[in-house]
Amino acid sequence: MQLQQLGYFVAVAETRHFTRAAEELHVAQPSLSQQIRALEKELGAELFSRARGNITLTDAGETLLPLARRILADAETARHEVQELAQLRRGRVRLGATPSLCTGLLPDVLRTFHDQHPGIQLLIEEGGSHDLVRELARGTLDLALVVLPLPTPSPALTTIELLQEDLVVVSSPAVAPPRSPLRITDLRGEPMVMFRHGYDLRDLTLSACRAKGFEPYFTVEGGEMDAVLGFVRSGLGIAVVPSMIAARAGHGLRVTPLARPGLRRTIALAHRSDVAPPRAARVLQDVLLASHTASASDRV
Repeated sequence: MQLQQLGYFVAVAETRHFTRAAEELHVAQPSLSQQIRALEKELGAELFSRARGNITLTDAGETLLPLARRILADAETARHEVQELAQLRRGRVRLGATPSLCTGLLPDVLRTFHDQHPGIQLLIEEGGSHDLVRELARGTLDLALVVLPLPTPSPALTTIELLQEDLVVVSSPAVAPPRSPLRITDLRGEPMVMFRHGYDLRDLTLSACRAKGFEPYFTVEGGEMDAVLGFVRSGLGIAVVPSMIAARAGHGLRVTPLARPGLRRTIALAHRSDVAPPRAARVLQDVLLASHTASASDRV
């Protein structure tokens, strides 16, 4: 008894028509009929009554039908499970993240994931949350680390909050801030190094300043994260950056907190709601969630 024969049998049983079943299965009708006859011969019983072109199930066919469906379902489950395991040996994950998260959050997480699953290829795309949401919708990314709220909320995306992160002010040790902690209003007139358009940090900083009634003063504008930190070290101005970045930035920077309520951003993991991520992507998601849980426990 072959799975193909059982599949042919179920198709005929459901359509009650040999030709229609063959069309649905994209096989020649004589081939389908031959396989059904071979199955009947092996079982020693007719499965269909073919009187006057009216196809009905015999008692043997009625008995076999639920069993055949179960066998085919189990075979499909087995195929899916084996493929899922194979994906963990030689699959790939397409992960998007904002530039600051690529620098601050991902290195340790990706190292943990790679140690556990060295055969998985990791493809990382940096971009702002708006661009990453668009790439998720297009299906070119499996997962994305984004900043909430999304610039364009989408019911087609599922988001899982990972953490909330404080923003701090970094400056050159030679350029002491006027006070510590700093208020948003203290940034008025201060020379600032600002990220390029598309950075979530740029929008967040501008919104905070404008909410206090002023436009920030930029001495340098348009850099990526490493460039912004380098400009700050050289004394060109101050910058508002995530606390994770400040902690990793090393020597040559003074870190000043913002006075309460300060500025915070919410980091979330996003994926499409209508398509389940591949197994390897789901495992990476578990590693990200576990890493956040462990970090939260360490802070308690």
